[in-house]
Amino acid sequence: MTAITNELLRELPKTDLHLHLDGSLRPETLLELADAQGVKLPARSVKGLYKKVFKESYADLPEYLHGFAYTCAVMRDAASMERIAFELCEDNFAEGVRYLEMRFAPQLHTGGSLKTVQEVLQAVTRGIQKAEKKWNKKAAIKNGTEPPFRAAIIVCAMRFFAAPFSPTYASMFEAFGELPTEDLYGLASEALVRASIDARDHLEVPVVGVDLAGAERGFPAKTHQPAFQLAHDAFLGKTVHAGEDYGPESIFQALTDLHCDRIGHGTWLFNANHINDRSIKDRKGYVDRLVQYVADRRITLEVCLTSNLQTIPKLTSLKNHPFKRMLDARLSATLCTDNRLVSRTTVTREYRLAVDQFRLSPRQLSEQLVYGFKRSFFPGRYSEKRAFVRQILDYRDSIFAKHGVEL
Repeated sequence: MTAITNELLRELPKTDLHLHLDGSLRPETLLELADAQGVKLPARSVKGLYKKVFKESYADLPEYLHGFAYTCAVMRDAASMERIAFELCEDNFAEGVRYLEMRFAPQLHTGGSLKTVQEVLQAVTRGIQKAEKKWNKKAAIKNGTEPPFRAAIIVCAMRFFAAPFSPTYASMFEAFGELPTEDLYGLASEALVRASIDARDHLEVPVVGVDLAGAERGFPAKTHQPAFQLAHDAFLGKTVHAGEDYGPESIFQALTDLHCDRIGHGTWLFNANHINDRSIKDRKGYVDRLVQYVADRRITLEVCLTSNLQTIPKLTSLKNHPFKRMLDARLSATLCTDNRLVSRTTVTREYRLAVDQFRLSPRQLSEQLVYGFKRSFFPGRYSEKRAFVRQILDYRDSIFAKHGVEL
């Protein structure tokens, strides 16, 4: 079998459907913005940041999330948000990514010069539009020999938050402080979805979906059901972090309570031992039926190999990751970075890991690439998406042929 080289992986058209904007800054940009804004960081060099904050491995999820306190601190004005979005598009384009969905919680970036969720979304949109305009004017893209670059936005509702997280949340606690905290979580999600729909419909912001992020344990998906019903009614895509920090029943809740189209991570999908609901007696049967449900409905799993190893100590090594079982079960799964800075990774690196650890054949690699494009929440008409995917498939085949790889 012809070797799958790093150059081939870099040139192949790829997607990143699970990519957190606030976890994917260039470290140099973080340092520059922090210096300009008077934000104190634990280190004043890229090497120092990698040593003290953005490590190769973490003790647990809380340590992993610690770095977001620094990235979010420099993301409170329009110019910074626009720049960070543009640079993220630029970094992805440079390694062959032709479609990405950057997700973030705009409510965390209000304050400073950005007062509303809509203003945050508009700033990020300007960064996306600047990147698309720059790269799509290439001659090879204009004449159709290469596919264009496209990007869109997924907004993140949060399972848990506190008043210090942002002025948005602080004002909610002040206005609705007498309500149970769980009710506040739900109200915040509804407010986010309404603002995002408004931005899409009236401000030409490419919001294509809604996500639910944060700790699963103790913060059930059902709390956010009204918000996701709003998103469903407005024809937004729905993806949920599930099965990352909790058992298979969390995935089922995301699919049923929140109309979920895709699952973020889904790491414990196959693990009956992680079922916490005592009413489920036949655990193996439950998992088998859940896997069949996911397969039948082509629910796509957004798999983040490096991130999972860093945040889930129980995996211990990549050989224990369920991605191979996903392949064997013929599930729709696509490889993603999660956080390019926090996990110190790229899309190409994630595919390198998968090819090496799980012995992906060229045909399997080809299929994984396609899942990302077909199951994207593409910001356009279905006819446009079909034409885009067709162009991607033709370009993919030409790259394989260029490298002498037969499918």
